[in-house]
Amino acid sequence: MKSLKELYRIGRGPSSSHTMGPDRAARRFGEEHPDAERFEVTLYGSLAKTGLGHMTDKAVKEALSDKPVKVHIDTVTEDLPHPNTMDFVAIKNNEVADKWRVMSIGGGAIRIEGKPYMDSPDFYKEKNFTEIKKYCEKHHLKLYEYVEQCEGPEIYDYLDDVWHHMKLSIKEGLNATGILHGGLKLQRKARYLYRQRHMDESPSTRENRIVCSYAFAASEQNAGGGIVVTAPTCGSCGVLPAVLKYMQEKNGYSNRDILRALAAAGVIGNVIKTNASISGAECGCQAEIGTACSMASAGLAELFGMDLDQIEYAAEVAMEHHLGLTCDPIMGLVQIPCIERNAVAAMRAINSVSLANFLTHTRKISFDMVVDTMYETGRDLFSKYRETSEGGLAIKYSEKKGNKLYTT
Repeated sequence: MKSLKELYRIGRGPSSSHTMGPDRAARRFGEEHPDAERFEVTLYGSLAKTGLGHMTDKAVKEALSDKPVKVHIDTVTEDLPHPNTMDFVAIKNNEVADKWRVMSIGGGAIRIEGKPYMDSPDFYKEKNFTEIKKYCEKHHLKLYEYVEQCEGPEIYDYLDDVWHHMKLSIKEGLNATGILHGGLKLQRKARYLYRQRHMDESPSTRENRIVCSYAFAASEQNAGGGIVVTAPTCGSCGVLPAVLKYMQEKNGYSNRDILRALAAAGVIGNVIKTNASISGAECGCQAEIGTACSMASAGLAELFGMDLDQIEYAAEVAMEHHLGLTCDPIMGLVQIPCIERNAVAAMRAINSVSLANFLTHTRKISFDMVVDTMYETGRDLFSKYRETSEGGLAIKYSEKKGNKLYTT
């Protein structure tokens, strides 16, 4: 498995696979071809069908801004190596100088057809949670100690920067007002939700309101093209920081405690990324929000000092109850239902940890089993429910947008 630096990426929203990945690919292609006179880029699959809403074309053009760029949208071609496929062509002397086929595989990571995978080397020999758990038990390690052993103590310097930007996305989101760009005319709600205090508000209601407002804040920053941290993606960036920030404020955990929780959460995200997918275009929203919920559950369980069995159960419950979750963003924007899903998943993460605290000894399903199931389920989903905006809420809204019940 790769470094956690490949999972937690700091960058501009609204989509890790539709914005960060294409941006990264375009910059790399441009660096490889400084003598090109112009570039042509073709977007396929989900990138073609929801790319305008995700600002894919804008990301590519900005990354190659020193040369003329023409972006083509191909919604017809189906025989693709990945739902997020794009072709880059460098033109010199009116001839094709080079051509790359690139896949944006989720979380901002890319693969180039015919070229070796050039991201960080494997830092973790273990390939799934069963192997990790066995290793940790043999050497009497906590999950964060396992991360430190594999990546070195310097990983905490990176995680400290990650935590800084997670908190910053929440802070900026809570202070922002107005309408999100994109055409839905969706009002930002985080600030309003955070300030809705009532004298008779119960502790549980307050927890729900604050956690959800934090998740809304980070998610709205992402939807507005702000700087966020993939956890594991831009579209699910609000879940993990919302849970950890609330619990730090409530219980007084140190930043060191939070960094350890981020390390544990990262292990869970890495397992899913390695053995399944964190791409909504490949496996639906279960791969994004489901993974984020699992990561938040594991991080919170580590923060609470729970053992490996309890951490595994919390992560398993969180993913199991997102199985089959479709990705059907209205108008191709990371707004509806994406933002609310971050808030709901944050609360579900807390509930999953509560269940794990009491019921771990009764469980029958392993985390690896539910990860395999998620991947199979995602591949079986109709393509219209995998980030193409061709089914579900995306279509219902399009059909009924003239109805006041369907407008914002």
